[in-house]
Amino acid sequence: KIVFQFTNGQDTMQQKAFIKQLQNLTEHWPQANYEVVVYNQGLELVMPEKSKFIPEVIILHKKGVRFVVCENTMKNRKIEKTAFIPEVEYVKAGIAEIVEKQEQGWSYIKGGF
Repeated sequence: KIVFQFTNGQDTMQQKAFIKQLQNLTEHWPQANYEVVVYNQGLELVMPEKSKFIPEVIILHKKGVRFVVCENTMKNRKIEKTAFIPEVEYVKAGIAEIVEKQEQGWSYIKGGF
């Protein structure tokens, strides 16, 4: 069980590096549980208007990777749910989601470089 934090999706090089990390891990451990929590500037990863990697995100989602968007960030940045791909899920507080997963024994990784 691995939970990822992704907070720098405005940088397409960060998006590319992170997608590659996820692809490598899902190939290595196909049966693992993966959750990507995006908040702050990470929301761009799952926004069709801002991401160059939506096809890769959808493939990863089909492999079982959950992409979770922080509603606090959405509120602060005035972004509506319609800005995201339909495959995402939502949580009230992204950081709290990561903490809860760690308390449940999930490994934590900061995505990107």
